[in-house]
Amino acid sequence: MSEESPVPAHVAIIMDGNGRWAEERGLSRTEGHKNGVKSVRIITKISANQGIKFLTLFTFSTENWKRSTKEVNFLFHLFVDSINTYIPELHENGVKINFIGDIDPLPLFVKNMVQFAAKTTKNNNRMVLNIALNYGGRREIVQAVEKLLLLGTTHEITEEAFKQFLYTKDQPDPDLIIRTGGEKRLSNFLLYQSAYSELIFTDTLWPDFAEKEYLQILQEFSTRTRKYGALK
Repeated sequence: MSEESPVPAHVAIIMDGNGRWAEERGLSRTEGHKNGVKSVRIITKISANQGIKFLTLFTFSTENWKRSTKEVNFLFHLFVDSINTYIPELHENGVKINFIGDIDPLPLFVKNMVQFAAKTTKNNNRMVLNIALNYGGRREIVQAVEKLLLLGTTHEITEEAFKQFLYTKDQPDPDLIIRTGGEKRLSNFLLYQSAYSELIFTDTLWPDFAEKEYLQILQEFSTRTRKYGALK
């Protein structure tokens, strides 16, 4: 995206607050995750309609394995069920599903769905939906360094060369990162790519994050001056 464009080319979202949303209502945490899927559908649709070309959603982090086995298993099954339910709609609307993260350790039924979703939508070009699955920013950087080292000492290490070993190698860095749920940190999300991202934090829990607030945030983004260390 150009510095003057009012519409971010790439929006990334840390979808936080599902569990707290459920607990505030006396429900199980799983109900919060279920309702969070509804927000994913809404925000994905709005992003495509707004002309955003890349949307990255932090779905499951490398740290999320620390949660109970029951919750982790539920999240994986919810992910598979949700992709299976919404893939026809995403495909019809020209959304390409891409996965970033360390996919190898995931259960086979999850990897099968990842493969199916990516293959089904690979030729779509309206918007790329990056699903960050078993993703960790530090792990991504370490793996990129390991791959660079395998090339030997004759290979020049530049920012562009390094970027080619990141999960987002062919994509622009996120112009805007949104975190819901009230916390104000990146939590190991897109650490390299977020160097010049605009950051917006909202107290709204993810299941309550809807069209009105998202459009307000996009409007706020359009008023920000991005200087990238230079002077306007």
